[in-house]
Amino acid sequence: MGALQIVFGVILALFSIAIIIVVLLQEGHQKNVGVVTGGADTFFEKNQARSIDAFLARWTKVIAVGFFLLVIAINVVMFFTK
Repeated sequence: MGALQIVFGVILALFSIAIIIVVLLQEGHQKNVGVVTGGADTFFEKNQARSIDAFLARWTKVIAVGFFLLVIAINVVMFFTK
């Protein structure tokens, strides 16, 4: 196993852990289904929960696209280094 494969493997593992954490932190779409934060009671908490959920949803998309592109890059690099 070459150094390039180890580096790509570590980066892929970090992306995997990051996407798992970001998805688990998101609020559920049904009432009181939040995995970590629970339900919001006051008006301020509801708006704060929405803004945090929007932030986490945006980062989920960014990390997922990065993960997808990284997997493609790994396959292309490994194909041409045989």
